[in-house]
Amino acid sequence: MARLSSLRSVRLAVMLSNMVSFYQNRFLFLAYLFIMIETKTFSPNGCNSFAIQAYRLVFGRILPQSLFRDKIPAEVDRKAVKGRFDLEIVSHCWGYANMLTYQLSSFVNYPPTKLNLTVTVFYAEEDTKTKATLDFFSQITMPNITWNFHPLSKGKLFRRGIGRNMAARSTEADWIWFTDCDIIFHENCLDSLADSLQGEKGSLFFPKEEKITEMLKDDDPLLSNDAQPQVIDIETENFSLYERGKSRDKARGPFQIVHGDVARAIGYCEKLSIFQTESDRWRKTYEDTAFRWLLGTDGEPKHIDGVFHIHHVTKGRYTENSRLSKVRSNIRLSQK
Repeated sequence: MARLSSLRSVRLAVMLSNMVSFYQNRFLFLAYLFIMIETKTFSPNGCNSFAIQAYRLVFGRILPQSLFRDKIPAEVDRKAVKGRFDLEIVSHCWGYANMLTYQLSSFVNYPPTKLNLTVTVFYAEEDTKTKATLDFFSQITMPNITWNFHPLSKGKLFRRGIGRNMAARSTEADWIWFTDCDIIFHENCLDSLADSLQGEKGSLFFPKEEKITEMLKDDDPLLSNDAQPQVIDIETENFSLYERGKSRDKARGPFQIVHGDVARAIGYCEKLSIFQTESDRWRKTYEDTAFRWLLGTDGEPKHIDGVFHIHHVTKGRYTENSRLSKVRSNIRLSQK
C-alpha cells in the first residue's frame, strides 16, 4: 500500500512538472508576441480620392501642420542611443512575394551585430504566396532578429498609412524604418546604420545613397513568381549607384527612418482621416509626403552601406492587364 502511494506521488510530481514546463513555454511564447495597437480607421468612400487632392493642392499649403498631429517631443526630451539599440523595420506586401523574399533573405544573410532588429511585415491572408514566404521565414531563427508578421484585411493593407500608423503607435524600438518590400538591406547595412545613429535625436533620416537595378519588366528572372520560398541573395553587379536629383534628395516612402519617440507621439498621419480610410485597391502613397509635412522636415541624409533597390515596371496598385496599367508601365519604362 505504501509503495502504491509512493508511485502515485511520483506520477503526480511528474505531471505537475510537465504542467509547469508547458505553461512556462507558453508564457515565453506569448512574451514574444507583439501587441499591435488597433488604430481608428474609416470605411471606404468614393469622395476620399477627391479629398486627398484637395489636401495636396489647397489645404496642405495653407493650414498649419499642428492642426493634424499631436505635439512632437522636443529634441532635448528624446532619447539618444549609445551603443546597442532596438530598430524596427516596417514594410507592406501585396503580390510582391518574389521581392519580399530578397528582403527577408538579406536579414538572414547579413544579420545585425550592433542592434536588435524587429522585422514587421503587413500582409493579407488572401495573398497566398506572400503568406507562404512569411511562413517559411518564420521558421528561421537568427541572432538579434525577431519576426513580426501581421495580417490585415485587404481594405487596411491597401492604404499603407493605416499599417504604418499602427506600427508607429505600437513600436517599442528606439528607431523605426518605414520601407517597401523591394528594398534590400545588404552587407553592413544595419551595422553601419547603428553606427550612424549613435547619439542622434533628430526626427527623420534617410540613406545618402542607394544602389538600384534598371527598370525591370515582369519577365525578368529577378522578378520570377514561380520560385518557392527560399533564402537567396542578389548579384550586386546588377545594381548601380542611383544619382538622386535635388527634388528626390529626401526621405521618400521606403527610406523614412524615424525616431521612436516621435513615431509613438504622432503616429503616421493619424489625424489626417483621408490617409486612415480603407480602400478596395492599393493606393498611391501620398501619405509619405504628408508625413514629412507633418514633421516639418524632408529628413537628413546618413551614410548607410548596402542599401539596394529593385526597380520594377509594374506597381502593385496597377490593375492587371488593364489599358491604364499598360500606359502607366510604358511611362515608367520611358523614365529609365
